[in-house]
Amino acid sequence: MKRLFLLLGLLAAQQVSAQLAGLRCEHLANPIGIDAARPRFTWRLESGEQSSCRVTVSKNGSVVWTSGMLPGPTALVRYSGPALASFTAYDWEVEVIRADQPADRAAARFETGMMSWRDWKGAWISDVNDVDLKPAALFRKAFLSSGKIRSARAYIAAAGLYELYINGQRIGHHRLDPMYTRFDRRNLYVTWDITPQLQSGENVLGVMLGNGWYNHQSTAVWDFHKAPWRARPAFCMDVRITYDDGRVETITTGKDWKTHTGPVIFNSIYTAEHYDARLEQEGWANAGFNDKTWKSVLLRAAPSMNVAAQAMVPVGDGDTLAAKGFRKFSDTRYLYDLGQNISGVSRLTVNGPAGAVLRLRHAERLDSAGHTDQSNIDVHYRPTGDQDPFQTDIFILSGKGEETFMPRFNYKGFQYVEVVSSVPVELKKESLTGLFQHSLVEAKGYVHTSNPVMNKIWEATNNSYQSNLFGYPTDCPQREKNGWTGDAHQAIETALYNFDGITVYEKWLNDHFDEQQPNGVFPSIIPTGGWGYEWGNGPDWTSTIAIIPWNIYLFYGDTTLLSRSYDAMRRYVDYITSISPSGITTWGLGDWIPVKSQTPVPFTSTAFYYTDVNILAKTAKMLGKMKDAERYAALATYIRNAFNEKYLHRETAIYGQGVQTELSVALYWGLVPDSLRAKVAANLYKRVEADNFHLDVGLIGSKAILNALSENGYADAAWKIASQEDYPSWGWWIKNGATTLYENWPINAKSDISLNHIMFGEIGAWLYKGVGGIFPDERQPGFRHVRMKPHFVKGLDHFEAHHDGPAGRIISSWKRKGRTVQYTMTIPPNSSATLELPGRTPVSAGPGTHVYDVRQ
Repeated sequence: MKRLFLLLGLLAAQQVSAQLAGLRCEHLANPIGIDAARPRFTWRLESGEQSSCRVTVSKNGSVVWTSGMLPGPTALVRYSGPALASFTAYDWEVEVIRADQPADRAAARFETGMMSWRDWKGAWISDVNDVDLKPAALFRKAFLSSGKIRSARAYIAAAGLYELYINGQRIGHHRLDPMYTRFDRRNLYVTWDITPQLQSGENVLGVMLGNGWYNHQSTAVWDFHKAPWRARPAFCMDVRITYDDGRVETITTGKDWKTHTGPVIFNSIYTAEHYDARLEQEGWANAGFNDKTWKSVLLRAAPSMNVAAQAMVPVGDGDTLAAKGFRKFSDTRYLYDLGQNISGVSRLTVNGPAGAVLRLRHAERLDSAGHTDQSNIDVHYRPTGDQDPFQTDIFILSGKGEETFMPRFNYKGFQYVEVVSSVPVELKKESLTGLFQHSLVEAKGYVHTSNPVMNKIWEATNNSYQSNLFGYPTDCPQREKNGWTGDAHQAIETALYNFDGITVYEKWLNDHFDEQQPNGVFPSIIPTGGWGYEWGNGPDWTSTIAIIPWNIYLFYGDTTLLSRSYDAMRRYVDYITSISPSGITTWGLGDWIPVKSQTPVPFTSTAFYYTDVNILAKTAKMLGKMKDAERYAALATYIRNAFNEKYLHRETAIYGQGVQTELSVALYWGLVPDSLRAKVAANLYKRVEADNFHLDVGLIGSKAILNALSENGYADAAWKIASQEDYPSWGWWIKNGATTLYENWPINAKSDISLNHIMFGEIGAWLYKGVGGIFPDERQPGFRHVRMKPHFVKGLDHFEAHHDGPAGRIISSWKRKGRTVQYTMTIPPNSSATLELPGRTPVSAGPGTHVYDVRQ
């Protein structure tokens, strides 16, 4: 009977009709351990047109809540029934009515976790109070199960990083759990279904703790080691077991746990990991292990009183890369080339004598002698000795035959690994592989063109984006790993056209709320241990608070993040207003790392100040805050007028000095008066023509330049810039071997020369917009209405892009046939589109595939 019950439950959780797919709760598939009081339900229709829908939530076969029949094509419904109970599995079903069709139904499941911090029963425990102790701690507890187990869940929160073991088996596929937060203000817990791992009789729970960002023992310019929360890692765990007879037993962390140090003798998420295999305690997480030499744990205060579910896609292992190149310098020194720059770790398998010390040095480039060169990525590291070499794992062999090492609590940015052994060892090309690790966001986009270099640029952009996503968006995976705000909002459209990143950004905006000062100010890096409030912030960088929620709204049609961010956005804007009574703000960092022309900081910062206020006004109106909407709309007009008064030369229609960033930023962010827009765009064209259709921008200009041209009648010029293959250009990097995007336009610059940065990654979004023409419509967000504005640019024979929006796949493709371009677009069910071609009357289209022959 139990097996039948479980089978029926599984079928219910997976039931999907032929017409309904993509069922998600909180944008996750069948999540467990969530703590949202009003979870969101989403789905998509595979064909036809939805005229109405109904969502029903049930528990144990009894209806808890129903939305009632809702008219229209909505595919996002929020729960609004009785309070959800903790530790409870709920089934939810969506019923969709299509014209002249039988009702379609599909079901899925979600399970709640700790709906209140009062649900926790365990204590926070650690091994010692010494932040300088280097070996990672192991923890174990044996217990007896007292009956036949129906289900079991482990709820684990950690200050630091953890790996969970049950009866010797590592649980789950996640890496670097839990995600980085401001630990003294918010901690995350993860829920695991551990029913298969528990057994009748004796069971053993095992946990290994790593430092992560919580106990930073490495020293760099950002003062991670001075974080106010810093302490020896700790964790709290409840294991909740439900027996067949209905009894519930909770095994918790407390003084009855035991602890010992293990083979991880040092771990730093910033630098590397050191492992002494001679210190392995075989079977430490198994029943029957002799733990008499282990000591009692210490009880610790909770890092914060805010422990929330980690309701997001995890960090994990993506691609596994075999070495493309291998070189043996000697029997103690070897070099591996993965052929691609990645974030993650290397995995080495080796056979050698006990005590042999192997150093695995990771780098992005090689020196003239063919050895690893870290000089471009270790510039901000400030070591206090020689015991923590940068991006260099240390593996000490046990001598017990073939051994494999892979770091648990660290990741790096690298393409090359140089292995140096203290004694001769025999390594082969197959001895080392690379694991590309990142937040496992689902791919949502695809671009292919007739230009091979452009295809590689798009791939490199995605590689850089994924390399810089570890539960929050970072700048680079090697020397910093910081959540630079400006880099993230510049790349947000690249992120959302290509990947399903909503859960990561919702988490990261929570980090924003944790870091915001009472006066509204944000730091330039988020999360932070304190660095970034005095340098690098300002509206050109910390506009993340407005730009990212707005784009999530456009791409997903979900107002949740905008609503949550409203107060923080308002306080932030009010602070800028308080220090900028003229409408011009001088607070900011500016057009970071330009090719040659420098745009004044007040120019770019005021443009983003205007953008933030404009988004705030629209959000206020959407939320029904009409007085705020009127106030901020008036403020936006005031800023726009002040900006044009200061920077616009009306008689010539030139902004400032007339360089690329100035002209394109004014156009792209909507600051140009309508009557002068065409003239300013023409001046921008003349400027890029004078620059030989090459870039002369920094970070902020790189977001605006291509879009400003293609959206104002100069798409061919934008393509010409985008497809250049000599300096300075994206293609120049590719021609010189890049597999990711660089931090600086010159390849051999003296500084700022990371080879894996996302900040110049707007080109990965512009291909969808400026060539494919796929745009969301803010009046019908979530691509319910698609604005299709393709450009058949000169120098390209064919192009295809698709984006999987909430309603399904949107395709824009075209191919030249003599003097005719055959354009094909596909619009998903429940959506509509308007096709806009230059010089032609707009055409409305419904769901389906549409083909047009366009004479040029």
